[in-house]
Amino acid sequence: MAKKFDYDLITIGAGSGGLSVVERAASYGQRCAVAERGKIGGTCVNVGCVPKKIMWFGANLAHMIDDAAGYGFDLVNKGFDWSKLVAKREDYISGINSWYHAYLKELGVAEIDGEASFVDPHTIDVNGKHYSAKHIVIATGTRPSVPEISGVEHAITSDGFFSLERQPRRVVIAGSGYIAVELAGVLNALGSEVTLYLRKHHVLAEFDTLVSDTIFEEIAKSGIHVRTDIEITRVDRHADGLLSVQDTHGVGLEDLDQVIYAIGRDPDLGKLNLDNAGVAINQRGYIETDTFQCTSQPNIFALGDITGRAPLTPVAVAAGRRLADRLYDNQTDRHLDYRLIPTVVFSHPPVGAVGLTERQARAEYGDRVKIYQTRFTAMYNSISGHDVPTVMKLLCLDDEEKIIGCHLIGPAVDEMLQGFAVAIRMGACKKDFDDTVAIHPTSAEELVTMR
Repeated sequence: MAKKFDYDLITIGAGSGGLSVVERAASYGQRCAVAERGKIGGTCVNVGCVPKKIMWFGANLAHMIDDAAGYGFDLVNKGFDWSKLVAKREDYISGINSWYHAYLKELGVAEIDGEASFVDPHTIDVNGKHYSAKHIVIATGTRPSVPEISGVEHAITSDGFFSLERQPRRVVIAGSGYIAVELAGVLNALGSEVTLYLRKHHVLAEFDTLVSDTIFEEIAKSGIHVRTDIEITRVDRHADGLLSVQDTHGVGLEDLDQVIYAIGRDPDLGKLNLDNAGVAINQRGYIETDTFQCTSQPNIFALGDITGRAPLTPVAVAAGRRLADRLYDNQTDRHLDYRLIPTVVFSHPPVGAVGLTERQARAEYGDRVKIYQTRFTAMYNSISGHDVPTVMKLLCLDDEEKIIGCHLIGPAVDEMLQGFAVAIRMGACKKDFDDTVAIHPTSAEELVTMR
């Protein structure tokens, strides 16, 4: 006789990945539950993509106010109210939280509040109560990394940035990845004095060198203080509440309101007790999964950032939906293809990329790679008088010039990339771009007129 379970599917984690799989599974008539110890929506909704983009919009408006004079407007910037923007941001997030609770109720998905740990491969414990399911999905994401240095408890992480009730007057940010770059740009545009500490001499190391070099130059031009080949060795809080840091060069920086760490993220295994479930992790500490999101335990799956593969919200959503399609809709080969995933950095200016970097393409294909590249100042910036570059790069393969990489920097590239990513995923060649009639005058037309 088959064992009776409380649910067909339980997801541990109510972030983008966990919610996507239970939503899709419930639509197929499955009995589902989701266990979450924090706010519904996970990192993306509460301390990630959503609040970050709202702050970026605010920063962009600050730039636009500066640009307005070039268009004949006589504007006076009377200041910026951090608390007002934060209140509007939190109201927006609260609306998303409420919508999710209502939507799960409508779908019949049970919410289990608390931290889950495995009892066995089919059972979890939450607050002393056991819940069982035929299938369990782990989608607990990641948490910000912090170094082991003296006084690190006085610093905050990128998560803590979204708890700031007042704008920091002077702030240090440690990190060179997209989170550090984005936070530095936002704070700088809104009027904070920002110092960026880089362990090496670059930012956005995982991106094409065209991107990392250009953004490094723009950061330096923006007024952000950049300290390279350096690490913070100590953080101190003083009697007046202000902070100071010491670094590997033996230099200090004082009179700081905040020190923010954005040096990466670690897998959030919490108190999962994976050994009880027989779920293996890899050498990097992430849960090991195959093409179909399967772990080492046949009935347990993992998706999203906890797997260490393409840590992006839409990736987790796509993987979750495909997993539910395969398990509950007889789409036996349904899975996420992790190639050609587009991504955007909300820097100033923004970055968009899909496909291989030049370094990766050369390593794999050598001289078979042909590069098309352009750099210009967009019409908007030419009139505003602020020299912001727009840079575009296409990597093409062999005589057919199949596009295997696209790298963009400049105003509006975050919006234009999505459509081009569809074309590239469908196998577009340079000739397909050439044969597409341009939309004029736009920056995007440069991608289909490039020589």
